[in-house]
Amino acid sequence: MYLGIDIGTSGVKAVLIDEEQNMVGQKTADLSVSRPQPGWSEQDPLDWWMASEVALDRLHREFPAEMSAVKGIGLSGQMHGATLLDANDDILRPAILWNDGRSFAECAALDARADFRGIGGNLVMPGFTAPKLEWVRWHEPDVFSMVAKVLLPKDYVRFRLTGEYFSDMSDSAGTLWLDVDKRRWSDRLLEATGLTRGQMPALVEGTEPSGTLKAELANRWGMSNSPVVAGGAGDNAASACGIGAVEPGGAFLSLGTSGVLFVSTDRFRPNTDSAVHAFCHALPETWHQMGVILSATDSLNWLGRLAGADPADLVNAAEARAERGEGPSQIAFLPYLSGERTPHNDAKARGLFAGLSQAHDQADLARAVLDGVAFAFRDCLDALTAAGTNVERLTALGGGARSRLWLKIMASVLERPVDIPAHGDYGAAFGAARLGMTASGIPAAEVFKPPMIETTIEPDARLTDGYQEPLRRYRTLYPAIKEVMS
Repeated sequence: MYLGIDIGTSGVKAVLIDEEQNMVGQKTADLSVSRPQPGWSEQDPLDWWMASEVALDRLHREFPAEMSAVKGIGLSGQMHGATLLDANDDILRPAILWNDGRSFAECAALDARADFRGIGGNLVMPGFTAPKLEWVRWHEPDVFSMVAKVLLPKDYVRFRLTGEYFSDMSDSAGTLWLDVDKRRWSDRLLEATGLTRGQMPALVEGTEPSGTLKAELANRWGMSNSPVVAGGAGDNAASACGIGAVEPGGAFLSLGTSGVLFVSTDRFRPNTDSAVHAFCHALPETWHQMGVILSATDSLNWLGRLAGADPADLVNAAEARAERGEGPSQIAFLPYLSGERTPHNDAKARGLFAGLSQAHDQADLARAVLDGVAFAFRDCLDALTAAGTNVERLTALGGGARSRLWLKIMASVLERPVDIPAHGDYGAAFGAARLGMTASGIPAAEVFKPPMIETTIEPDARLTDGYQEPLRRYRTLYPAIKEVMS
């Protein structure tokens, strides 16, 4: 048996699979986010650990015999979160999360101080870890002076599981301290934020061992031996492992809280001009690119709160509208509710409905949201193409992928077929469990196989043609309002 643990923003998910990769059981435990000021986003790292304990306790209670046979554990998690420990391993402050924008002013200073773009391969954005530490350095100097270790969310959970300080290449690439091409910490980039290699965890590949589970925890969860804990991966690289997107050209689109267009590459291929993320993959000698939008299904959640409606009901209303033969929305929607990454790198960007009239209702707004998010994904695809990466087809993941209408819109706007996996959960926790398998000694070629495809949604030529003018109009809005929103 093998365990995968995913430290998400809204919850921790633990899955248990057997050696044939069949899902034996899964449990979750909820998390909440603190927003002490507008644009801030924090969590207590202890909450990640306690939620992990809850999820694993629940698995042990329901599947005691299976838990006793666990040989490997893999970890995945939300990227970029700054978890600061002192010399006694005590937490110094709440972790600043991936979607926290407070360090926007510090980004320009760091960008001028060292070659983060060339070595780190990415623009200096508030979402990354290095600017968060620069913010702490200037706004909370007493805290900064006590920092002994900086850990990412999953790596703090690893520390609680094993007592070891380790991270993997894919997650560490999101700190902006990694030399992404050479797959090692960069002393120059660390020095630019007043840190040293000694304050960083050791590095392993995601498929490699990073320690073993503490004996007392193995006993707590009824494991006959202390299983090996894999290096693991950041959440998107773990999801790629889950659907077998580990060879060059393997790609997926994730319609979750945020939106991700992910493609595996055979080498380091940055494109900082369009805010493409260029990271290491979880497997050795493999990299990946991502276009990222900050509000995908979160745009629907926001509209649901505003309208007093369940987001699923909004999607149903948009689907009923489509079944009546109505095409692309005449309302333009910018999904920049929390700022935007690809292609603008603008934490101050904000959302917008344009073209509203008295005749429009909730269904029209819902369709506008579906279209607007698809246009944001098209911006991501074009940015990846400009970096020299060819994306031929995509596998759909995330809660938003349950809407066939949204996937039809995606396929038509992206002009690429979208594959829907057959029954099963191929997300980050499953990918983490696969990494646990490789760390226990099973060859990667036997582990990271793609899933069976249930169906493929092909682009609809009529929709593709119908979206050309709305896409052009969408792209005129951000430049037009940027000065007003700044």
